[in-house]
Amino acid sequence: MSKTMTLNVRVSGLLGDFVATNVGDDGVYENVSEYVRDLIRRDMARAEGETFQRLKAELQHAFAAPDDSYQALDADTVITRGRRRSAP
Repeated sequence: MSKTMTLNVRVSGLLGDFVATNVGDDGVYENVSEYVRDLIRRDMARAEGETFQRLKAELQHAFAAPDDSYQALDADTVITRGRRRSAP
């Protein structure tokens, strides 16, 4: 289970002004913590989307290869290769 993390961030100038316009009575968020949590969630979603797009591109490339470029492998061969790659 994840643990709670406390962050202390100091912003000033244009950044502080921008945060202030998004928080409080005139802003979308009730408090700065809510705003920061939303920014983190959005960044997580962006990172996950980028990872998905890289995987999708790799799979499209693999499936576009001609059938004769594939090599039949048995499970033991795949396991052995995996062990060799993960060995220090």
